[in-house]
Amino acid sequence: MTASELRTLAVRAGIGPGTSVLDLCCGVAGPGILLAAELGCTYVGVDAHPGALAIARERAAGLPCRFEQAAVPPVPAGRFDVVLLLETLLAFEDKGGLLRSVAESLRCGGRFACTVEEGPPLTPAERAAMPRPDTVWPVPLPDLLAELDRAGLAASAVEEYTSAHRETAVSLLAAYEAGAAGIAARLGSEPVDDLLAAHRLWRDWLTDGRVRKFGVVAEKVRDAVPVRVNRAGAPAVFPG
Repeated sequence: MTASELRTLAVRAGIGPGTSVLDLCCGVAGPGILLAAELGCTYVGVDAHPGALAIARERAAGLPCRFEQAAVPPVPAGRFDVVLLLETLLAFEDKGGLLRSVAESLRCGGRFACTVEEGPPLTPAERAAMPRPDTVWPVPLPDLLAELDRAGLAASAVEEYTSAHRETAVSLLAAYEAGAAGIAARLGSEPVDDLLAAHRLWRDWLTDGRVRKFGVVAEKVRDAVPVRVNRAGAPAVFPG
């Protein structure tokens, strides 16, 4: 996300002085540190990687931020005003289960803000072409909105970022291509080949409309609809 997109999403999620924010899969927490510095929120960042959290803690010195090392899901327990999931929803196949866990960590009236790669599931051929396809699970926007509703979250803002995201993908690809030899000298050729292949696919998909990028804000309006398992072993949704 660009800084301006992040600021807009944060304002729509109601982040301001004293707002408690939980940032899932925060990495080095660039967005969260920006929001804590500019908007005065209290911030908890969660990520599974200790190296990323070490960088985040160093960068956040003096700000009302703390960090926890944990895999997601589950979502840490608590009652937060806002939960963020930026640039990571793509990696979760079970989006419904994740969203229900997110909703449980929000107080009533709390907000969930995320970015999402929108589109139909990858075909077998697309999965074969994409490096690390186990982390690439686009979702049609109507399906995501339905999952939010089942989790008790009502979408209040949906904004498309496809054009800007495509420009970012093109710029990253050009930078990686220019630096490929130097990166390969340090990491080996296979990681570089995968990096270039993935970014070429994202450039193409964002250009031809196969994937679109959105920012979404949703408010917790009720508890989640219970999900039970039917006799065939598939999840069945029943009204509460």
